Amino acid sequence: MERRPQRLFIGGEWVEPDGGHYEVVDPATEESVGLAPEASRAQAFEAARAARTAFDAWSRTEPEERARILRAAAGVIAANAGPYADLARAESGATAATARALHIGVAAARFRRYAKGALEPVEQPLPPQLTPAGPLGRAGVVGSLAVRRPVGVVACVTSYNNPWANAAGKVAPALAMGNTVVVKPAPQDPLSVYRMAEALAEAGVPPGVVNVVSGSSPAVGEAVVGSPDVDMVSFTGSTAVGRRIAEVCGRDLKRPLMELGGKGAALVFDDADLGAATLGIGTTFSFASGQICTAPTRVLAQRGVYEELIARLAAHASRLKVGHPADPDTVVGPLISAAHRDRVESFIALGREEGARLVTGGVRPDSPRGFHVAPALFADCDGGMRIVREEIFGPVVAVLPFDTEDEAVALANGTDYGLIDYIFSADVPRAFRLASRLRTGGVAVNTVARNLEAPFGGFKHSGLGRDCGSFALHAYSELQSLTWPG
Repeated sequence: MERRPQRLFIGGEWVEPDGGHYEVVDPATEESVGLAPEASRAQAFEAARAARTAFDAWSRTEPEERARILRAAAGVIAANAGPYADLARAESGATAATARALHIGVAAARFRRYAKGALEPVEQPLPPQLTPAGPLGRAGVVGSLAVRRPVGVVACVTSYNNPWANAAGKVAPALAMGNTVVVKPAPQDPLSVYRMAEALAEAGVPPGVVNVVSGSSPAVGEAVVGSPDVDMVSFTGSTAVGRRIAEVCGRDLKRPLMELGGKGAALVFDDADLGAATLGIGTTFSFASGQICTAPTRVLAQRGVYEELIARLAAHASRLKVGHPADPDTVVGPLISAAHRDRVESFIALGREEGARLVTGGVRPDSPRGFHVAPALFADCDGGMRIVREEIFGPVVAVLPFDTEDEAVALANGTDYGLIDYIFSADVPRAFRLASRLRTGGVAVNTVARNLEAPFGGFKHSGLGRDCGSFALHAYSELQSLTWPG
């Protein structure tokens, strides 16, 4: 795996970290994956200055050249998919199939997508305006364009649940629009992001356009976010950390783009296809071991299917193999760390104390190593329970009964979060009608799939702003009006 200590990437150079190194731990084996660099605050500021220095030239680079570099980066990533996936699996605990397809595969796809995005028009013509004579000049016709310009230096603070796709989803559209970036990866799995930097360097990205600094404590991220050279912060992570970053952005008038916590509700009506609903909700147990903000962790089941759906979900959860992510039969890998496993287990204990019925799972499997928790299913829950209201970020699902549409909507909206909800019903017009009442950034009907061209982001405490598709290009740009006499 990663035998040599990793260095920082600043200004196109690989730099020794001032703070030495810290160990990255494989959550499946509890063994060392490699040594990640511990940047100092001074080096975080240096990385932002390097991005600032590189911005003028990169922002004036022809879109075709930016597109060429992004396409080349996608090619490098695809060519190294095997070793990159092995590293992602070891760092994050993702299963081998997930690491290859949804970490490396999605990252390469995002660089390809924004290679095309670099060529999308940035000008929007506006209707001419007839202007009468007055203090500001003669009568005439005034023409205007709305033009998208790069924001400047973007701090990309990424999450641990998908180090490749999450970082690529920030870096690729930011670069496509002509911004430069400083990436601060999650401390649990930063080595993959350094491999991404290597791929971009090999693709020909100029020095200083992409910089990566890491650290095991919040100090490095705080320095990056607080740097006076940073114009925008793109963050994926917890709502608690997002609040602290938003405070800095508000004080310094930096642009925030924040994808924060989620507590997705799946509204399952009496006429739903219960097989499809079970498989969709079951992704909470399996994908990333529930460490995903879009997971349908709250199941609101109409009374007529309540017991049957619980039985189906319990049977589904019990069939999922928990084990080492390199084993091709493994469906549920480990949680990211011992500390996070303790947190998930504390919520499972809390659910029982609150009076919910633990139907299945919630215990550690017989394994000498690894931060595993068997998928847990709670029934007989109510909307006031903390396991229903708070984000657990693990393989835990809570089921609540409802009778009427109004009751279902009230339960769904009854948390501080609003990232994505799901409706399962054969009555599609009803599903679309109810979607307008859900206070959430996305609603999926009879599926848990996502359209990666659709805007992605949350209401309430689930975030600020939208990205994905062309919406990400808008997020990483400022609007400038250009006006002239007709």
